[in-house]
Amino acid sequence: MLIAAAVCPHPPLLVPELAGAAAPELDRLRAACSAAVAAVRAADAEVLVVVGAGERTREYGARAAGSLQPWGVDVRAGDGEPVLPLSLTIGRWLLGEAPDGFQAVAGDAPTAECLALGERLAAGRRTALLVMADGSAKLGEKAPGYLDPGAPPYQERWSKALAEADAAALAALDPAEAEALWAGGRAALQVLAGAAGGAALEGGLLAEIAPYGVGYSVAVWT
Repeated sequence: MLIAAAVCPHPPLLVPELAGAAAPELDRLRAACSAAVAAVRAADAEVLVVVGAGERTREYGARAAGSLQPWGVDVRAGDGEPVLPLSLTIGRWLLGEAPDGFQAVAGDAPTAECLALGERLAAGRRTALLVMADGSAKLGEKAPGYLDPGAPPYQERWSKALAEADAAALAALDPAEAEALWAGGRAALQVLAGAAGGAALEGGLLAEIAPYGVGYSVAVWT
């Protein structure tokens, strides 16, 4: 049973060593992520799993590590050989300690597969999730994917679903639309929807910003 979840984005610039002089631009986002992670760690959960996008759907053990070397600075999250994809590396960095496991989900995974994966993660135990999910990267003219008129309303639906802990709304996100709008966190959020099922959860949106034309949402479900 899912009893708590935190949703955070995973831009490399969230890590101050990579952001350099631009680090203060994301101070608000870092503070919101810290608050969300603290809330999920405080939940009375039996297991805490970090979920995020990867090249393919697979599990990693609790002691898996990641590195930000490909993004310019060898900041390590965890000990040992770095194997985690970016989303899970940032999740491990935010936690500051090892979770009970990591779950990567392929960015193009079908909705039904994501929902089923979430159900499995939450089955039979009191579960908390840290879900790493970037929104659309087409929210402005300087965005990585330039401005798409469909991106702002899409991001609003995304944020509303997180604010209201609306699992059905997350499950209804269209994979093709997400791909077109460069919304890389769609699959991870649908894993969250599957884990939530029909549980009575309350949502709270701690931050919603798009400093570089990419939607970064931070939310807590309890």
